[in-house]
Amino acid sequence: MSKSRDRAADQLNDFKKSQQNAPSMTTGTGAPVGDKLASLTVGPRGPLLLQDFVFTDEMAHFNRERIPERVVHAKGSGAFGYLEITHDITKYCKAKPFEYVGKKTPLAVRFSTVGGERGSADTARDPRGFAIKMYTEDGNWDLVGNNTPIFFIRDPMLFPSFIHTQKRNPVTNLKDPDMFWDFITLRPETSHQVSFLFSDRGTPDGFRHMNGYGSHTFKLVNQDGQPVYCKFHFKTDQGIKCLMGPEAAAMEGNEPDYATRDLYNAISTGNFPSWSLYIQVMTYEEAERFRWNPFDLTKVWPQGEYPLIPVGRMVLNRNPKNYFSEVEQIAFSPAHMIPGIEPSPDKMLQGRLFSYSDTHRHRLGSNYLQIPVNCPFNTKVRNYQRDGPQCVDDNQTGAPNYYPNSFSGPLDETRHCESQFTITGNVCRYNTKDEDNFSQVGIFWRKVLKPAERRRLVENMAGHLRNAQPFLQKRAVNNFSQADQEYGRMLQEELDKYNQSTSGLASQL
Repeated sequence: MSKSRDRAADQLNDFKKSQQNAPSMTTGTGAPVGDKLASLTVGPRGPLLLQDFVFTDEMAHFNRERIPERVVHAKGSGAFGYLEITHDITKYCKAKPFEYVGKKTPLAVRFSTVGGERGSADTARDPRGFAIKMYTEDGNWDLVGNNTPIFFIRDPMLFPSFIHTQKRNPVTNLKDPDMFWDFITLRPETSHQVSFLFSDRGTPDGFRHMNGYGSHTFKLVNQDGQPVYCKFHFKTDQGIKCLMGPEAAAMEGNEPDYATRDLYNAISTGNFPSWSLYIQVMTYEEAERFRWNPFDLTKVWPQGEYPLIPVGRMVLNRNPKNYFSEVEQIAFSPAHMIPGIEPSPDKMLQGRLFSYSDTHRHRLGSNYLQIPVNCPFNTKVRNYQRDGPQCVDDNQTGAPNYYPNSFSGPLDETRHCESQFTITGNVCRYNTKDEDNFSQVGIFWRKVLKPAERRRLVENMAGHLRNAQPFLQKRAVNNFSQADQEYGRMLQEELDKYNQSTSGLASQL
């Protein structure tokens, strides 16, 4: 154990010393795993295969790790309002909310932090969840994103491990910088999101002053069945405001529920927050020719090439009537889509299509969609699902519970079928580690951040990274240097200040 680290900080080192060799990895059934760094996909861009037991075994267990708290996004706030369409995009999409200019669709929103428990602080340095449930005449559409247009990883196989590094060390029950920085530096595709995280935007000034993004690439389909790829952007009309690092840290102790209080008070006093909705559109042909994978969640689409197209305005004008019934029980899933909205081959999106609904059935029960806040009240559910725990509606009375039938049960309609698309490629586990991990990080550093913002980014990052072991610090500096030499140099300089002060203190003891 090093002189500057206590036993809790050295837990992973102690475990490593107790092992002669790393054992072979297995699934929950004990079968050996050949590749745990990539999911099984058709071609390098996907989509995923349901036969991938290594992934489903991992994800299904991960979804059941916490009872009853959400595994991620446990601390959150909610509100209700509407989406009003201000511009016609029917040439791209037939979805009900976009039918005509002036249409209003009721919706619910939940904002959240990602890694902390329910009692954690709103001002923690963490991405913010930005989940929207629209109650349409074709059923509920959930757009489940974050306040950043990108994410840490590209392959859902890595998601449980990534979240584990944000949680507590299973031995010490403490947040562990070694866990965080070991994973981050071993997976350099995280560099883009980590740069956002330690920038000023890593601590937004409440929920009203941040943008929201669908983050993933989706498909829009029009009335003629013609699809395009799409990204969703919600730009705050209140303007982006961020808390500086020291201010946010102080508020963790003084006002841990700051964002929750701010949102509630704004709505209750009639100061209704709003966001302007935009989309980016890319054709199939453009996607095939694009210089990198357009479904890569660690990258953005350049707005100079794919400009923002205005769509509408989201307004929040009602606070929850009861937090538990309308916020704690609200359940979002990217798989909750309506005609006109479809998934792209984005691997992370494909993994979430399975994961979210699965975890809701665990957390809230198999009839979670009957809970009023989750019920598609703008239409009527007619299907062949019956019974199960906590069935709280009329269980579809005397309608037949099998299909096909001869007794006027609900019928499927081909006009609601998904758009057709062709897939080619070899089925394999394609490791995404070595794709372009740094070019957009360099652009973010050089062209998005101002000099003072760069300085604060490296100060914030070094303040966290200094608690990790030296070899992890070195690996991090090397990664960010590949994005921009100045980035790596400034980060190293900040780490040197901490390391020198620690060395000086140790020499006095």
